[in-house]
Amino acid sequence: MKTSTPFDSSLSNRPLEGLLVVSVEQALAAPLASCRLADLGARVIKVERPEGDFARGYDQAVFGMASYFAWTNRGKESIALDFKRAEDAAQLWRLCDRADVVIQNLLPGALDRAGFSVEAMQRRNPRLVTCSISGYGDDNATRHLKAYDLLVQCESGLVSVSGVPGTPGRIGVSICDIGAGMNAATAILAALALRERTGRGCHLDISLFDGAADWMAVPYLHQVYGQGAAQPCGLQHPSIAPYGAYRSADGHTLVISIQNDREWQRFAQSFLQQPALGTDERFASNALRVQHRDALDARIQSAFHAMPLGMAIAALGDAGIAFGQVRSVADLAQHPALRTTPMPVGDQVVAMVASPLRGPWETAQFRPAPALDEHGTAIRSEFH
Repeated sequence: MKTSTPFDSSLSNRPLEGLLVVSVEQALAAPLASCRLADLGARVIKVERPEGDFARGYDQAVFGMASYFAWTNRGKESIALDFKRAEDAAQLWRLCDRADVVIQNLLPGALDRAGFSVEAMQRRNPRLVTCSISGYGDDNATRHLKAYDLLVQCESGLVSVSGVPGTPGRIGVSICDIGAGMNAATAILAALALRERTGRGCHLDISLFDGAADWMAVPYLHQVYGQGAAQPCGLQHPSIAPYGAYRSADGHTLVISIQNDREWQRFAQSFLQQPALGTDERFASNALRVQHRDALDARIQSAFHAMPLGMAIAALGDAGIAFGQVRSVADLAQHPALRTTPMPVGDQVVAMVASPLRGPWETAQFRPAPALDEHGTAIRSEFH
């Protein structure tokens, strides 16, 4: 693990410097989208209900702060508003009127019912880019459903191709929320580029389900046009072999990946020390290797069982075969490729996972995630 070293921490290098983002957000998808914009230099004002974003209460893992909240709310300002109060509604209008981007992921129709429809906001601010993040979109019969990450993993079929044979499994992170947040950030950047040409903003409708369905494109195509979607197969690839997990003599698990017949022949000769297997009629092509996977895996596992981890890694390296160790989260925390960036949390400093958006805008330290309504007084004074 190493602390991320910025290319240049000067604010002038941040591409979204001077952009104002107002995000009426909660939980994960919208906060992650606005966090990515903040990482790129945008000023993000997080609008919370008076009791606060409920993600603040998910856990207390980071010196008393919730892990989700610490991760996705760095570098933002917080103001607490109750839209049912005329004074707070007027304050939100003042923010939206001056914003470049407004993001929201409340229940479908919630902002409309409070008087903040997309049409009304864009009439008052024609250059405004608005982005609504929902579970299933706003134009179908499922629009009313509450959509939390695992529910969308289930509805989209993601769990049906995950896990082990006979047992569907949840993907171990909130991947539908994360995907929606990343899709929203990408779409917002595209809308801002379009605004440079047209002078006008537009509305973006991003859903968790759309992102999950996009990731399911290959199983979907196999189901609709092929021989059916693959079933859960644990740490094995459903349509490439050998591409899966094998245990070393000392109990470690390695995943290897063979991508073509040339690699397979080299693997058979160099690692397995059985060059005849490279041209064995059962294993001569990927389709045949998949068809005879049980026999193939038995040969490979036998070779791994004879080698401790270090020897297996060295032999794979000598053969030029791609591999990865199955690591724990504790292992991740010590991984040589892990980059972290210091971030204050109260009077402590945490090693936050660095932004994946590497570029000349990286900074030496993340700004902290805000306390509830921490900037409310200052924002009210500025936007009056």
